[in-house]
Amino acid sequence: MADAGSQPLAAHPLREVALLFLRLGATGFGGPAVHLAMMEDEVVRRRRWLTHGEFLDLLGATNLIPGPNSTEMAIHLGWRRAGWAGLLAAGACFIVPAALVTLVLARAYVAYGTLPQASAVLTGVKPIIIAIVVQALWGLGRKAIQSKTLAGIALASTAASLLGGDELAILAAAGAAAVLARRTGGSRMPPAAALFAFPGLPLASAAATVPAGLVGVFLAFLKVGSVLYGSGYVLLAFLRTDLVERMHWLTEAQLMDAVAVGQVTPGPLLTTATFVGYVLHGSAGALLATLGVFLPSFVLVAVSGPLVPRIRRSPAAGAFLDGVNAASLALMAAVAWHLGRSAIVDAPTGLLAALGVLLLVRFRLNSLWLVLVGAGVGAVRAWAQ
Repeated sequence: MADAGSQPLAAHPLREVALLFLRLGATGFGGPAVHLAMMEDEVVRRRRWLTHGEFLDLLGATNLIPGPNSTEMAIHLGWRRAGWAGLLAAGACFIVPAALVTLVLARAYVAYGTLPQASAVLTGVKPIIIAIVVQALWGLGRKAIQSKTLAGIALASTAASLLGGDELAILAAAGAAAVLARRTGGSRMPPAAALFAFPGLPLASAAATVPAGLVGVFLAFLKVGSVLYGSGYVLLAFLRTDLVERMHWLTEAQLMDAVAVGQVTPGPLLTTATFVGYVLHGSAGALLATLGVFLPSFVLVAVSGPLVPRIRRSPAAGAFLDGVNAASLALMAAVAWHLGRSAIVDAPTGLLAALGVLLLVRFRLNSLWLVLVGAGVGAVRAWAQ
């Protein structure tokens, strides 16, 4: 039997994990659904690290914990293939390429983002971002809203968010309402849903009371990474409420610009945190924001990974997750409404958003191409003026 030093590349699981997720992180354009499809193709069909059923078990586990699904799936797969070292390698290699590209774009934005030409380009991109969020809502909603009870929870959560309700309170109440509905047979909307009618349900946020220093940036994104359910797009709701409305660290336009940059980079959408951190506090802010938003995913996967079979069999956990996912979509819808009002400012931007929705939903065009088209339209409008 050959010694470790003479083993072929495939026999070194840690190296194999690192190379695979470095490549996926550098080429994974298109969002979480695309990332998950690429992972399934690589680890189930091509490499046969695990069966299709085992892959679905891990996917179910990522839906039971907060955090970005595709990143957590990468971490799960790294742990299954190469243990604790694989857990760290898979997550880091999937995140780092996008974070580095985002950092470069953030530096350019800080240097040139206020120029008329750059602003015009971003004006063309912003309506496309709204279209991408609408497409995500359409696709995720068809899977998440499977009953009248969940539809009611989603509508109540949307109303609560538009009235100014705290995101964490809405998510918690939605999960509790879904569990109660399951126990009562779902014959009526649970009384817990009445909580959604009250906009002032504040949950104490350490970041909300800290000035926009490095510690504040880290805590703000640590909070987001610890409670983010449903999709990376729900990040918009948390960032808008915390950084724009409560703490006034960003403007509405800067938030839209951050999300636009996140769309033209590969890998997880949550590297938007890298951009925001750099805008607020340069390279140190970018590093701490990135660390804060992704750290909970590593911890939660490490804790929950060995418990996957037990968690998956729990009816209560499944019902709670259903309610939380419905509320997550509601938060996305509310923030899309608010951001849409600042992104769609005239007939051309309205037409661009509508065309984007059509191409994404009907023809499933890759969102990257639409973002590039939007940037081109913005540049042409600036040149024509």
